[in-house]
Amino acid sequence: MTATTLLIVVIIGSVVWLWAKNESHLYRQQKRREAQSLVVALANAWTNELTDQNWSQIRLGLTLLMERNSDFMYMLVSDVRASNQIVAASPIDFQEQYVPDIVPPGITEGANRTLYNTTVVETFILRDLEFPKGKIRARRGERVIEVSTAIRNSAGEKIGTFRIGISLVAVNDAVSNAIRKALLVGAFGLGVGLAGAYVLAHQLSNPIRRLQVSASKIAAGDLQHRAEVDLADEIGDLAIAFNEMSAALQDSFSRLQKTIESFERFVPEKFLSVIASDGIENIQVGVASTRVITILFADIRGYTSMSEHLTPLEVFSFLNDYLASMGLAISETGGFIDKYIGDAIMALFDDEATDGALHAARAMRFMLQVFNEERSRQGLPTIDIGIGIHRGEVVMGTVGFSSRIESTVVGDAVNVASRVEGLTRKYSCSTLVTEPVVAALRHPEAFNLRLVDQSVKVRGKDEPVAIYELPVFNEFEF
Repeated sequence: MTATTLLIVVIIGSVVWLWAKNESHLYRQQKRREAQSLVVALANAWTNELTDQNWSQIRLGLTLLMERNSDFMYMLVSDVRASNQIVAASPIDFQEQYVPDIVPPGITEGANRTLYNTTVVETFILRDLEFPKGKIRARRGERVIEVSTAIRNSAGEKIGTFRIGISLVAVNDAVSNAIRKALLVGAFGLGVGLAGAYVLAHQLSNPIRRLQVSASKIAAGDLQHRAEVDLADEIGDLAIAFNEMSAALQDSFSRLQKTIESFERFVPEKFLSVIASDGIENIQVGVASTRVITILFADIRGYTSMSEHLTPLEVFSFLNDYLASMGLAISETGGFIDKYIGDAIMALFDDEATDGALHAARAMRFMLQVFNEERSRQGLPTIDIGIGIHRGEVVMGTVGFSSRIESTVVGDAVNVASRVEGLTRKYSCSTLVTEPVVAALRHPEAFNLRLVDQSVKVRGKDEPVAIYELPVFNEFEF
């Protein structure tokens, strides 16, 4: 609408300017023609009076003309025989002067040199003019047209010069009136143009606004949204292309979401928050964060001898069923599995308290009982597991190189948790936890822990650590 309005203003302004310029030229041309005709007629009429030096008659005629026509600013008659002295003038102040101070001297010189042709020049008044005496006829600086012609005798000789100054006020008033009319026409055209521009802008902007709203909704995540623009023009084509883009975005996002969900099966979400805080696409080797977490190790007892009596496919099926049961128990109690090491499970708990890890151990024992009952019904051998839990400082991050990156947890606490799981065989316990785990419990009374060894030295660690047994419950809820 702004662009259309500016275009209309430029067009109308150009038309008004050209109209005003043309009108001004026409009025000035008309005024010049009238003045030329008048000067020539008066010069011919006063030839005899000037020849006979009947100046009083000329002066009377000038005065009468000045009184009857308010456009006449001054009238001068000079005599060549008297060295171009002004012999008749109206106003009479300029009589007997040679170069009157009414207009610039160059105008007077040009008029005196006129021999045959009529001279028309546009100039300005040098002083205020009074006619009659005491009444301002023209102000200093006012624009006038001076027309001059030679007065010749019967022999064709120049005997004088007749000059008349005609005000341009009437011309300027006529031009101003023409401009006002042009402006009125222009204002009407501008109003019609603005109305048309508004309608056009409304028709164009409404569907574009709807497209903008649709784009905002899609940007906000509503990829199912579609633009509703039913037009058979370029904007309609744009809406169709926009909807096709939206559908393509939805399809791409769905595939990306499935890819992310699949990726999270390999790398837990809590792990991703540490190693990929800027997004999965920005994962780099060497990203690391130091955390104090709880580590749970679980391992099947006698797995090697059992797997020797099974085919690889049966081992594969057995592991999937077992790991599914254990994974459910861990995830339901707030932990996440970091990795599988053969039949062993390494799970992490990132809470400030360690209650979740102990609940997970109980849940795993319960799920193992359910798992064994199902195997017994199928006539398959049952299994037993050992669980070790420790808490300490570790480094979570990525290792590898550009073509193969893996998330991992590194630290002495990981080794201790693995060693504690191995001690379950030595102490004939199903679940063992270390002193740091017990110290971080929010509700230690809920677990009925039993001290197994006050000071046991774990292989690979110089400082001894106290270990506790978590009793086995046959039935509980988690």
